[in-house]
Amino acid sequence: MTEDFKDLHAINNLKGVGPKSTQSLNNLGIFSISDAAFHLPFRYEDRSFITKIGEANYQTPVLIEGEIMKSTVVFRGRRMLFSEIYDGTGKLTMRMFNFAMAQHKALQEGKMIRCFGTVTPGPNGKQMIHPQYQVFEKEDSIDIEKNLTPIYPTTSGLQQNKLRKIIEDSLDFCDKNNILKEESRNKHYSEHGSLLETLKFLHKPPVDTNLNELISGKHPAQQALIKEELVAHMLCAGILKNELKGRKGPLMKDVSLDEDGFLDSLPFNMTKAQNRVWEEIKNDLTSDLPMRRLLQGDVGSGKTLIGALAALHAQSNGWQTALLCPTEILAEQHFESFKGWFDSIGIRVSLLTGSTKAKDRQLITDNLKKGEIDIIVGTHAIFQLSIEFKNLGLTVIDEQHRFGVHQRFSMLEKGGDGSTSPHQLIMTATPIPRTLAMTVYGSLETSIIDELPHGRNPVQTSSRPNSLREKVIKRVEEVCLTGKRAYWVCTLIEESDELEAKSAEELYSEISDSLPRIKVGLVHGRLKKDKKDSVIEKFRNGDIQLLVCTTVIEVGVDVPDATLMIIENPERLGLSQLHQLRGRVGRKANTESHCLLLHKEPLSNLAEERIETMKKTNDGFQIAEKDLELRGAGDIYGLRQSGLMDLKIANPIRDSNLLIEAQEEALDLGKNDKIFSKILVDRWIGNRVDYSES
Repeated sequence: MTEDFKDLHAINNLKGVGPKSTQSLNNLGIFSISDAAFHLPFRYEDRSFITKIGEANYQTPVLIEGEIMKSTVVFRGRRMLFSEIYDGTGKLTMRMFNFAMAQHKALQEGKMIRCFGTVTPGPNGKQMIHPQYQVFEKEDSIDIEKNLTPIYPTTSGLQQNKLRKIIEDSLDFCDKNNILKEESRNKHYSEHGSLLETLKFLHKPPVDTNLNELISGKHPAQQALIKEELVAHMLCAGILKNELKGRKGPLMKDVSLDEDGFLDSLPFNMTKAQNRVWEEIKNDLTSDLPMRRLLQGDVGSGKTLIGALAALHAQSNGWQTALLCPTEILAEQHFESFKGWFDSIGIRVSLLTGSTKAKDRQLITDNLKKGEIDIIVGTHAIFQLSIEFKNLGLTVIDEQHRFGVHQRFSMLEKGGDGSTSPHQLIMTATPIPRTLAMTVYGSLETSIIDELPHGRNPVQTSSRPNSLREKVIKRVEEVCLTGKRAYWVCTLIEESDELEAKSAEELYSEISDSLPRIKVGLVHGRLKKDKKDSVIEKFRNGDIQLLVCTTVIEVGVDVPDATLMIIENPERLGLSQLHQLRGRVGRKANTESHCLLLHKEPLSNLAEERIETMKKTNDGFQIAEKDLELRGAGDIYGLRQSGLMDLKIANPIRDSNLLIEAQEEALDLGKNDKIFSKILVDRWIGNRVDYSES
């Protein structure tokens, strides 16, 4: 693909896509107009009919229309906007916490309004909090949607309406410029013809489309794309793997003289499982073949210590180590641990993240290249082309399922000269079954830490319906007043930092008003790093007793004195993510910890079974197996939630019936059709193939 072609098809060539929108789209992996066409909905809403307010059920998303009777701004600890709507059958209050005064002015008494949102009980009856709405004059006529409304994975600064318009314009661009119009070789395409027509259908299905098929991923249009995406990922993994074939590993024959002293300095002893795993890894490191090992271990089992021992061994043999983390919170935590462990023995550890200041970044870059840093801990920032090592011998990747396989391979290009390749240790708390190995990791040796550190007590888990919310809040107050600390996790089904922030702020307001004697903090994805760090540090020190947060704390926040976690709306999450969240408590030896799942009513059978599983076991491997067993219809985006793969539409668990067929097709294409193989990889993976160029 020529540079001219890339420039012409860049996403910022669409009308109305400026620098800010371009950056937000890039954050979603959308760089080209074709990328936007492949950014598929993860669910749909039916806005094709208006529901009377008097007939609207609670906890149900509906479209209502009525007259604005009054609109007022009130102050109840914070500024709120209330708009009362009447349609002849009943009244409904629209309630907003985040709004501009221009919105208040537009919501004038006597005008008509159409709202889409979930109806919940409020102080004055039915209410909607932050619905999507249109205001219009009584004499105006507003069309109703004729298609199902797509809901897309999004990010801060990019509202659903804006994203829908960009995707619609992208599909029109492809149509006018004869892009993606080729007939696919996939038998599933017969219903919709070309690839472009299939995409158009999935972005805006007609209202009479079988919604159950769409939800379960079984619609023929989805099956066509699912298989093609699986083939593309398998092709990409195969291409990258072949490029590294035959390379030697860094020589690390010497046993570290500091190992025994390092272990003796720790305030605890390694478990038998940790000792066994470390011997397996040490054998790999002393071989002349590059280590490719997956280390699986439950939350809190001590994987980080094993990574530290591997880095110590590499340093003793004159090699540098890169430790990759998916979040800045986790990177900072690992950096502090490594500094505490290694400073006294002269091993130089540095931290590099997206928030590192330019001056510090330049110094780190220079020192890495000169070999004056032994261990670099960081996030995606380490992938960048400007980051060079003097002699990278080991890469340790924590929670690898949050990185693409392509990123993992790109790190192997950071070391060696084309004939050698760094050792690589991949650590995860999410057990990966064999059915996923071919698409997630490829061929790796596996080590398992199947034992928790001495003195750790299992977290006791229980559940309560939301109708007992006031009692739960009272119980949290009692716990916090004894000096203990607690998390209250707010979950939201939309994949949007902005919406999650609003939801968390509403919860924070509610809890703060209910618990005036407790110091409450708030952390969510839209907070600036300095603010987020400050709140977490206050929570760690005990200056804040209760932390209201989103799932941003799922990985990396380590506060041993936190002994209670409330997870709001646990039915919205998969078992693996619930288990990861629960792993933030129970981290202190000989201390009892509790997790309470505060759920809505009624629960679906699937949600009820998940909650019962959480109450029965703390074993991450059992939970992972049950998670895979329960996934299916209704969980179209489950893999994205748990972070197992960077896939747009495919779910290797749900779509396991296509895996073997896809693998056979990938092998055939890889051998016999290099041109079409590259087309598929570019189509589905594109810019994500080599993150070292970013």
